[in-house]
Amino acid sequence: MNVLIMGCGRVGAQLASLLDAEGHKVTVLDVDAHSFRRLPPTFGGVALVGDGTSEDLLKEAGIEEADAFVAVTQGDNRNVMAAQIAKQIFDVPKVVCRIYDPLRKDIYESLGLEAISPTTVFAELLKEKLLGNS
Repeated sequence: MNVLIMGCGRVGAQLASLLDAEGHKVTVLDVDAHSFRRLPPTFGGVALVGDGTSEDLLKEAGIEEADAFVAVTQGDNRNVMAAQIAKQIFDVPKVVCRIYDPLRKDIYESLGLEAISPTTVFAELLKEKLLGNS
């Protein structure tokens, strides 16, 4: 699979590392070159500095051949904007974005975007641990 990841924070770097180790073609975008230090020395993918909401940068990163696009920056708005660009302009088959605000997640899903809210996921896990349902 050819995957483009926007955001090389802890989650983006870990996802890139896992996918690369499984033999997938991975390209990671981040506005800060220093973020790429999170990638392991064995990372065989591509790391590009730039804004993942830029159509020109996305083309340079190979979005037109991408099977999947993941937006995991710290900003909900940037993640949604990039996800919409990937889905609607470049017709990427699988697009997922991280949304911290659970209320926004529902709105974005109503627009047809696949969104994951770590806030909601973690709260559910904590509830299960507290109530002993794990």
